[in-house]
Amino acid sequence: MLRIGPAGLGPVKGALATLESYHRHGFRACEIAFTYGAYIKNEADARAIGQRARELDIALSIHAPYFINLNSNDADKRESSKKRILECCRVGALLGVKRVVFHPGYYNTDKVKSYQTIQKEIGAMLAEVRKKEWLIALAPEIMGKVNVFGSCDEIASLVRETGCDCCIDFAHLLARNKQINYQDIALKFPQKKWHVHFSGIIYGDKGEKRHRTTTREEWKELLKNLPRDKEITIINESPTMVEDCVEGLEIARSLDLQLI
Repeated sequence: MLRIGPAGLGPVKGALATLESYHRHGFRACEIAFTYGAYIKNEADARAIGQRARELDIALSIHAPYFINLNSNDADKRESSKKRILECCRVGALLGVKRVVFHPGYYNTDKVKSYQTIQKEIGAMLAEVRKKEWLIALAPEIMGKVNVFGSCDEIASLVRETGCDCCIDFAHLLARNKQINYQDIALKFPQKKWHVHFSGIIYGDKGEKRHRTTTREEWKELLKNLPRDKEITIINESPTMVEDCVEGLEIARSLDLQLI
């Protein structure tokens, strides 16, 4: 089963109208971009947005702020990074989201130690999520730059060793590896539910440069190669995400895929 939706809800003031518009388009997912912080401050607003999303069967997720580094040499910066992610979880609990996506951090000189530090910090956050009884999964994202922590193998290991969730970003995979091995990804992420990011992407030797509008051929390749035995949410992150999602839904229907 498949959900498709955009990576953005927009301002709180127009959020309910935006959800209505997304529903009319046939979108059944939306990722709220807390790019610079958790901007939904009022509890009543969060509850109202979450309630309307549930009524419209739009699955909400959150993308945590970009300025996060769980592998900083500065302990205060690591703590600040965790606080930002956990604040997203707190607001997410009010919204009723099931998943908070985040960029894990950067490499230091030693990749093994980088992994160990990020693993430890994710474990600490998972403990806090359980303590608060927030029904939210933490989802480190596969990253698109070769010098940034978050390879496919690293994220898969975090899932196995910490029990966290993940975000499989196919645009980032292409930018990082210059190819996508769909069978390998299915083996590394055997869980029944996938949270996926997808868009067109411009990249070079060092990986991701920027997102771009997704082509029809890119949509077709992804949708033809996704596993058929999973519940998959696809969040489109292109600069034209609404139009991209409309096209993605059209192609999914043409392929007789089961949409939620």
